[in-house]
Amino acid sequence: MIKKNLFFLFFLFGVGAGLQAESRKVIAFNDKWQFKKGPFPKEQIVFMGRWDQKWQSVSLPHTWNAKDMQLEHNKFYAGEAYYKKSFLVDHHLKDKQVFIKFEGVGQVADLYVNDKFIGKHKGAYSAFSYDITAALVFGEENEFLVKADNAARPDVIPVNHSLFGVYGGIYRPVWLIVTEKAHFAVTDHASSGVYVSQSNVSRKQADVEVKMKLANEELQPTQLTLETLIFNADGKRVQKSVSDIELQASGLQSFTHRLKIRQPHLWQGRKDPYLYKVVCQLKDNGEVIDEVVQPLGLRKVEVVAGKGVFLNGEKYPMYGVCRHQDWWEIGSALQNHHHDADLAMIMEIGATTIRLAHYQQSDYIYSKCDSLGLLIWAEIPFVNRVTGDEAANAKEQLRELIRQSFNHPSIYIWGLHNEVYRPQDYTAHLTQDLHDLAKTEDPGRYTVTVSGYGHMEHPVNMNADIQGMNRYFGWYEKTIESIEQWAIDLEQKYPNQKLMLTEYGADSNIHHQTEYIGNTIKWYGDYFPETYQTKMHEVQWGVIAKHPYITASYLWNMFDFAVPMWKRGGVEARNLKGIVTIDRKVRKDAFYWYKANWSEEPVVYMTQRRNTDREKKTTSVTVYSNIGVPTIKLNGKIVSNHKIGTTDVHYIFENVELEAGENTIEASVVKNGTKVRDEIHWIYSGEKKRESESFLNSEAHYGF
Repeated sequence: MIKKNLFFLFFLFGVGAGLQAESRKVIAFNDKWQFKKGPFPKEQIVFMGRWDQKWQSVSLPHTWNAKDMQLEHNKFYAGEAYYKKSFLVDHHLKDKQVFIKFEGVGQVADLYVNDKFIGKHKGAYSAFSYDITAALVFGEENEFLVKADNAARPDVIPVNHSLFGVYGGIYRPVWLIVTEKAHFAVTDHASSGVYVSQSNVSRKQADVEVKMKLANEELQPTQLTLETLIFNADGKRVQKSVSDIELQASGLQSFTHRLKIRQPHLWQGRKDPYLYKVVCQLKDNGEVIDEVVQPLGLRKVEVVAGKGVFLNGEKYPMYGVCRHQDWWEIGSALQNHHHDADLAMIMEIGATTIRLAHYQQSDYIYSKCDSLGLLIWAEIPFVNRVTGDEAANAKEQLRELIRQSFNHPSIYIWGLHNEVYRPQDYTAHLTQDLHDLAKTEDPGRYTVTVSGYGHMEHPVNMNADIQGMNRYFGWYEKTIESIEQWAIDLEQKYPNQKLMLTEYGADSNIHHQTEYIGNTIKWYGDYFPETYQTKMHEVQWGVIAKHPYITASYLWNMFDFAVPMWKRGGVEARNLKGIVTIDRKVRKDAFYWYKANWSEEPVVYMTQRRNTDREKKTTSVTVYSNIGVPTIKLNGKIVSNHKIGTTDVHYIFENVELEAGENTIEASVVKNGTKVRDEIHWIYSGEKKRESESFLNSEAHYGF
C-alpha cells in the first residue's frame, strides 16, 4: 500500500509543483543565478562602485551558511546578500499572467524585476508568491534581483539564532507559474487557491467541501464553468460537481462545491495511508483553462484527555520524533533526496508522528508524509524569546502555514509557540490571538502551545486546544527518573487536560564513552557520553509507554543539528540531542532502542558498541530484542541470568566477566527459522576508574 501511494503521490504532484492543465505552466527557476554576499559598504557611492565585482555562479537551493553556521561558536555571517538572474521571457506570454513563487528565503527577501520593486517577504520558512506580469518585458531579457537578509530582527520570528540558526539564502526551489487571465489564485499567501475540508467522516460516508479562490485579470466579467472531480487511488472518479459562474474582474472571488463520498476508504496512518485526488478545473466553453490538483485523505483525528490519540475511532500509537531540517555542510539547502533519506530513517525507527520543529518545513515533506501515513505537527518559529514587535509577523506566518498546508491530511495540529514567556501578559494575549486565527482559518484541526515548565498553571499556558510541555529530566533539571512523578502529579491534578510531552532527551557525543554514569549531568559541560543518553531514553520511554495521560510524546531530536550560539559537549555550534548524527551516518544506540520498541521489523541489537575500551572487568550487557529472549555468548560461552529492563524488549545480562584483551559478544534470536544476530567487540586491559567524574552533577539543576 505504501508503494502504491508513493506512486500516486508522484502522479499527483509531479516534479515540485504538480500536474497542471496545459494552459498552466510551472517552470523551474533554479539555474544560472549569480550570488554576492555582504557585508556591503554603507556609503552608496562605494557600494555601487563595487556592484559588478565578485559575483559567484550558483544554482538553487543555496545558502551561504552551509559551513560557518555549523563549525564555530558564534562565528557566522548573518546579514545581506544578493541573487540576480537574467531570463528571456517569451513574447507569446504577453497575454498570460506570470507569477514567481519562492518556497523559502532566509529570512527577509526583497524582490526586484527590471529594477522595479515587487515586494518584501518576512519569514524564512514559508513560501511566498508575486504577480510579476506588469514588470516584465516580453520577448526580451529580464533581470530578477533578490536581496536576502538573515540578520535577527525583533519584528520577524524567530527573533534570534539561539535555539537554531536561520540559514541565509534562497534555500528552497523557485518557480515561474504562467496562467490564463482567469485562473485559480496563485497569490493567496502562496497557497494552491483550493481548500479541501472534510466533516462527518466515518466508514459509511464523508462530507467534502472544496472552496476555490479565483482571479480574473481581464477588464470585464467572464462566463466560465467550474468543476470539481474526486478520484480514488485507482484513478476512478467517485464524485463530481459542476457550476456555471460569472467571474468578476475585481479581486479574488470564492466559490464552494459540496460533495459526499459514500463508503469512503479512510486514511489510516501508516497502516493504510489511502489518498484520493481532488481535481479542480476552470473551463471556458468546455476547454480547461486552469487546473489545480490536491490530495484528500479522509480521516478523523481525536485527542482524548487521559487516553491518547484516536484515528478514525481507533487508538493510534503516537511514536513521535522531532525533526530539524539541516544537514552537515549542506545546511538548509536540501534536495528532495535529503528529505527522502530523513523520512526513510524515521520510517525505519517505527515512528508514527513527527513534530516538524520549530518552523514551516518543505511542502515536499508534508506531501510525502501524506503518502507514508505519518501524522504531522506543523508549527511556526515563534520560539525562545519575545520582543513585543513580532505579533504581526507571527500572525502572518501562521496564516501562511495554514493556507499553504491546508490540504495535507497528514497534518493534524498547528503549533503556535515554543517556550516563549516574558512579558507573560503580552505572550498570553498574542497566543490567544494566534489560536483564534488558526480556528478561523481552519476549524477542523487542533492547536497546541509548548511550555518549558512542567506545571499547568504557568501564565502563558492553557491558551490552545492542547498543552505541550518540554521536559528534560536528568538533563536541565532533577534526575532521569523524575519524569514519572511529574506525570503522576499532573494526571491527578488535571485529569481532563490534553497533555503532550513535546520534547525530552539528552545530548550525546558518540566519541564520549564511559560505563560511569549517574542520573543527572552537567548540561553546560564538555563531556556528553552516549551511554548517558541511552540510559535516559531507556528509562523515560519506559515511563511514557505506561502513562496514557501523556497523549503523545516527541523525542528531541531525530538528528543532531546546528546551533551556532552553542559551545557544549566538546563540539562547537551543535545540539547533540539527536539519535542520528548531523551527517546522517551514525545511528546512536538510542535509535535502536526506539526501533526495537516501535518497529515491526525484527531487531536484535547490543548497546555500547562504540564503548570498546572497557573500564570494568565485571560489567553488564544490554540487548534490545523485539522477537524474544536473546541468547548471549561471550567468547563462545553462553551467558545466562538476564533481567527485563524498562520495557519488554529490554534485556540486561549482569555480572558478565570479561577476559583480558579482546572480547567477542554475540546476541542472537531464532524467529520462524531465521536467525537474527548482532556482534560487538570489547577490549579489557585492566580495571580503570575515571579520574574525574566532573561531567556528572550531584545536585538537581535547572536551565534552558
